[in-house]
Amino acid sequence: MTDVAVRGSLWLFAVNLVSKSSQVVVTLALALFLTEADLGAVALVVSLVNIGQVVQAMGVYDIVSRTTRDPLTTAGTVLTMSVAAGAVLAAVLVATAGPLAAALGAPDAAGMLRLAALTLPFTAAGGVQMALMHRDLDFRRRMLPDAGGMLLGAAVTVTLAARGTGPSSLVWGLLCTAVAQPVLAAVAGARIRPVWDRDAAAEATRWLVVVGPGALIAVLLINVDYLAIGHVLGPQAVGGYSLAFRIAWVPYIMIAVVLGGVLFPICAGLVRSGRSDQLPATLERFTTATLVITGGLYTTVALSAHGIVVLGEQWAGAARLLALLCGYGFGLGLLHVWYQVIRAAGHARQYLALEATHLVLLLTALVFTTGHGPAAVAITQVTVVWLLVPVTWLVLRRNGLAFPLPVRAISSVGGAAAACWAISAVLPGSTGLAGLVTTGLVLLTAYCAIALPLNRTVLIGLKERA
Repeated sequence: MTDVAVRGSLWLFAVNLVSKSSQVVVTLALALFLTEADLGAVALVVSLVNIGQVVQAMGVYDIVSRTTRDPLTTAGTVLTMSVAAGAVLAAVLVATAGPLAAALGAPDAAGMLRLAALTLPFTAAGGVQMALMHRDLDFRRRMLPDAGGMLLGAAVTVTLAARGTGPSSLVWGLLCTAVAQPVLAAVAGARIRPVWDRDAAAEATRWLVVVGPGALIAVLLINVDYLAIGHVLGPQAVGGYSLAFRIAWVPYIMIAVVLGGVLFPICAGLVRSGRSDQLPATLERFTTATLVITGGLYTTVALSAHGIVVLGEQWAGAARLLALLCGYGFGLGLLHVWYQVIRAAGHARQYLALEATHLVLLLTALVFTTGHGPAAVAITQVTVVWLLVPVTWLVLRRNGLAFPLPVRAISSVGGAAAACWAISAVLPGSTGLAGLVTTGLVLLTAYCAIALPLNRTVLIGLKERA
C-alpha cells in the first residue's frame, strides 16, 4: 500500500471513529429515552430515507473515482443530476408519506417521514463532495463535513430526546446533519459548481446503468428486514431488532467499510496503471485484516450481548438478536471487501448479479420466516449472507482475482474466538456498566493475544508499497 493509501486509511478510520461513535451515542440515548414502539417507528422512517439517499446517489463514488475526464467537470455534472434526483424524491416522499407509513404499520410516523424527506437534496450535494475527496484518498478533509456534521446532528438528537421531544428528535438531528454536511464540505475545500457536460453525463449514465441497481440492491439488503418486520409484526417488534442491528453494525462500518473505502480506489488505480496482476495480493491483505479485526470485535460483542440490559430491562429480548446479528455483520464485512475488487476490476455486472442473488434469497426467505419473529429474521440474515460467501469466492476465482485461502487467518480467528468463549464461561455474568466494560476488555485482550501475532506479517504488509 502506498504512503498516501496508508494515510488515507488512517484518516478514514478517524472520520468513521468520530462519526460512528456519535451514532452509537445517539443509539444509546434513543434506547434510554424512547419506547420500543417509538424506536421502531424511527427505524422505519430512517430505512425509507436511506433508500432514497442511495437512489439519488447511485454510482456517484464509482463514477467520480473511475473517470478519466476532468474530475471537477464530472463531479459538477453528477452534482446536478444527484441534487435534481434528491429534490424529486423528497417531493414524492412528502406526498406519499401517509400511505407509506400506514403500509409499514406505523401511521403516526407520517409527519416524521415528511420531515426526514427534506434531507435528501442536501445529502445528495454532500455525497458528491465526499466522492471527490474519496477519489484522491483525501480523507483528512472529510473530517470536518462528515464527522462534524454527524456530531452536530448527534448533539441535536440527544438534547431533544433528553428534553422529551420523542422519536422526532432523531429526525431533527438528521436534518441538521444533512444541511451542515455540504456547507462544511465547502469550507473544507470541496467546492463543486453545478455544471452540465454532455459527455460527462453520458459517461455517468452508462456507469449508472450498471452500478446504480447494485447500489439500490445493497441498501435494500440492509433495510428490507426492518420493513418486513414493521409490515408483519409492527413497529414495537422493529424496536428491539433495530437496536441489536445498530450495535452489530458498528464493527462493519468501523472496519470493513473503512478497508473497503481504501481498497476500491487502490484497485481502481492498479487497473488504470495496467497493474491488474497485483489485485489478488492486495485483496489477500485486506481480507486478512477484515477477518482478524472484525472477528475480534464481533466475538467480544456477541459474548457480551447479555449486557444490552444496561440500557433497560425492556431490551433483554434483544440480546439474542445481537449475538445472531454479529454473525451477519462478520459475513457481510467479508463480502463488502471482496465486492470492491470485483467492481474496480470492471466486473460490475457480476457484482450486480451477486447483490441481486442476495436480495432474492433474502426476500424469499423473509416471506416464510418474518411471521415467526425477529429472531427468525436474524437467523435468516446470517444464513443468507454466509451462503453468498462461497459463491462470491467462486466469482473471484473465475476472474483471476482469488488468492490462496488464508488458512492461518481463519484458524487463528476461530481459535481465538473459541478461547474467548471459554473465558467468558468462567467470568462473572455482570450486567452493570463497569462489569460489562471489564468483561469486554478481557475478551478483546485475549483475542488479540492469540490472533494478532499469528497474522502479524500480513497485517504489517498493509503498510508496504503496492
